[in-house]
Amino acid sequence: MFNAQYFRTFITLVETGSFTRTARHLDMTQPGVSQHVRKLEQYLDKPLLERQGRRFTLTEAGRRAYDYGLRLFAEHEQFRHSLDDDALDTGECRIASPGSVGLMFYPYILGQQQMSPGLTVNYSFAFSHEIVSDVLAGRYDLGIVTEPIRHPELDCRLWHQEPLCLVVPADFAGTSLTELMGIGFLNYSDGINHAGALLRSNFPDEFRSMSQFRRQGFTNEVSMVMDAVARGLGFTVVSRLVLETSPWQRQVKELDLPVTEHEALHLVTRSGAKIPRRYARLLEGFREQRMRERFGYGEVTSPL
Repeated sequence: MFNAQYFRTFITLVETGSFTRTARHLDMTQPGVSQHVRKLEQYLDKPLLERQGRRFTLTEAGRRAYDYGLRLFAEHEQFRHSLDDDALDTGECRIASPGSVGLMFYPYILGQQQMSPGLTVNYSFAFSHEIVSDVLAGRYDLGIVTEPIRHPELDCRLWHQEPLCLVVPADFAGTSLTELMGIGFLNYSDGINHAGALLRSNFPDEFRSMSQFRRQGFTNEVSMVMDAVARGLGFTVVSRLVLETSPWQRQVKELDLPVTEHEALHLVTRSGAKIPRRYARLLEGFREQRMRERFGYGEVTSPL
């Protein structure tokens, strides 16, 4: 039968190098230490020590058992601390979001994880309907979506807003709706809604619907639509998060418009679920960073 105490005794024996010191350290008898090692060898069905009188060396199985034991107890401590919902820098975070958010939010979280080794993150890039299903099923504790969700088993609240950008090829010289019609529209999962909102606000007399525009293609990966724009295949409308993280920034440009529209980002959790404070810390920290980058100051309100 597996017994963690046998591993603890064996680890202490390896680190002290002495049955006597191990017994003293663990407040055991020397025969008790020997019995634990023997029981562990029986459980693993491998000799762990090569004994030479009072001295010993580790077998290959012994070295591997020692390494495994260290990992076992480290994971145990990490798990124990992760159960503390008030801990800010330990525990697991399970988050899902669209690519438009994750392109910048996920790297930010990785930076926080580097500073807090006890923090682990499972992050999924997904569409809104997949995010809702995963949160309902308990696969993720927190979802970020671009449209408000109404569901009896979910809580949904506004978290953050990012400006929408009308992005055209770098050599595009036009400014009118007619000139945009001339190069055509490049679509992605939220493209029609975003483009419609931005164009309707800025060209109220001319814009009727997105059906006015020739469709130049579609991709379900928002970051890749920027490649198509960079190649001169059309224009698109994306969140500033996407524009700022795009490797094709030099091959495209944002068209200046008088009216600003935003992509609203909403947090989705299961109704009544208590979300650990480490989530709020990540969400608040990212939002504050974005406010500093855009306006030079932070304005933080607790999202959870």
